[in-house]
Amino acid sequence: MHEQELIPHLFRTESGKITTVLCKLFGFDNIEAAEDITSETFMAALESWGYKGVPENPVAWLYFVAKNKAKNYFVRNRIFTENVLPQIKDDTAAAIPEIEIDLSDTNITDSQLKMLFAICHPTIQAEAQIGLALRILCGFGIDEIANAFLTNKETINKRLFRAKEKLRTEKVQIAFPSETEITERLDNVLRTLYLLFNEGYYSESHDCLIREDLCLEAMRLTHMLLDYGPANLPEVNALFALMCLHASRFEARKNEKGEMVLYGDQDENLWNKELIARGAFFLKQSSRGNQISKYHIEANIAFWNTIKEDTKEKWENILQLYNMLLKIEYSPIAALNRTFALSKANGKMEAIVEAEKLQLNNNHYYFTLLGELFKDINPMKSKENFEKALELAKTETEKRVIRGRL
Repeated sequence: MHEQELIPHLFRTESGKITTVLCKLFGFDNIEAAEDITSETFMAALESWGYKGVPENPVAWLYFVAKNKAKNYFVRNRIFTENVLPQIKDDTAAAIPEIEIDLSDTNITDSQLKMLFAICHPTIQAEAQIGLALRILCGFGIDEIANAFLTNKETINKRLFRAKEKLRTEKVQIAFPSETEITERLDNVLRTLYLLFNEGYYSESHDCLIREDLCLEAMRLTHMLLDYGPANLPEVNALFALMCLHASRFEARKNEKGEMVLYGDQDENLWNKELIARGAFFLKQSSRGNQISKYHIEANIAFWNTIKEDTKEKWENILQLYNMLLKIEYSPIAALNRTFALSKANGKMEAIVEAEKLQLNNNHYYFTLLGELFKDINPMKSKENFEKALELAKTETEKRVIRGRL
C-alpha cells in the first residue's frame, strides 16, 4: 500500500489508540496536547515516508515517534511533574524522571475501554458523548462527525469544546465506573459503536460504498467490551451479532466496479458463512435476561436476511420485527426498511400507500424505494422518483446506482 493510502488508514486505526493512552496518563486537562502529539506524529510520517519510504513496521514507527514527542512535550512544559507525580521541588530538567508511555496491546485496550466509559459520563450530553468517542477513539474528522449528525462543522466544534470543558471541570477520571454505573453509561457507549459501524456500512461521507476499516474498528471495540466481564451483557452480544451478520455480506454488496449490488441480486456464495455462524452464536448469547433492545431486533432482522429464499414467512417475520423496532425507537430509515418488507409480505400497492405517508422529501433513499415500488405499476412515476433520488444523492457511488435503476 502506498503511503498516501497507508497513512489515512493507519490514522483511522492507530490515532485513537495513541490519543487515549496519552489521555489516560495525563488526564483530560491535557487532552488537546494528546491530540496535537498524535497529529504531529502522523505529519512526521507523511514527511518521512514520502522521502525515505514506508518503514518495515509502520505501526511500531508511529508508536516510537509518538512516545518521543510525548516525552519531549511533557518534559518541556513540566506537565508531567505538575500533574502526574507529586510536586518535585527541584525545578531542573535533571529532576524529571524517565516517562513510561505504554503502547502495548494490553494497555491500549485498557485505555480505550476506560475512555469509552469516561466520555459517557452522565454530566455530558448524549450527542456530545458520541461525538467525543468518534473524535478521540476512532479518529473521525470534524466533517465526518458533522455528517453523521446531519449538522455543520461549527456546531460540532462547539459541542466538543463544551464537552471537554465539562470533563475538566467535573474532574472526570479515565477509569472504569462502578458496576452499578456501567448500565447507565452503556447505552451511549453502544450507540457510539453502532453509529461508527453504520458510517462504514452505509458510507455517506466518502465516495465508496463500504468503508470496511470503520466497520472492523467498531467490531474490535465492541468485542473489547464483551471481553470486559461487567460489560458482557445481552445488548452488547446483540450488537456484536448484528455487526457480524452485516459484515458477512461485505463482498456481495458491491460489484467489481465498486457499485452497490441490491440484496435480491447478491450472490449468496460470496456471503461469509463463518461470520454468519459467529453472528448466530452471539445472537443466541444475547437471549439471556428479559430485556429486548433495538440491537436484539436488528440482529434478528439481519439473521433473517442471511436466508436467501424469498418466502412469505421470512418477510412476515421481518415485517413484525420492524413493527417492534419502530415502537422501541422510531427512525426514518427503519420506517423505509419496514415499507420494503411490507411490499414483500403484502404486495407493492399496500407498501406504496404506507411509503407515501412518510413524506421523507429530503431523503434520496425514500425516492429510490418509491422508484422501485412503482417500477412494474407505473413506469412514469417510477422514473420521476428515481430522478428526484438522483438530485438528492450525496456521493457519486449513490448516483451511479440510481442511474443504473433509471
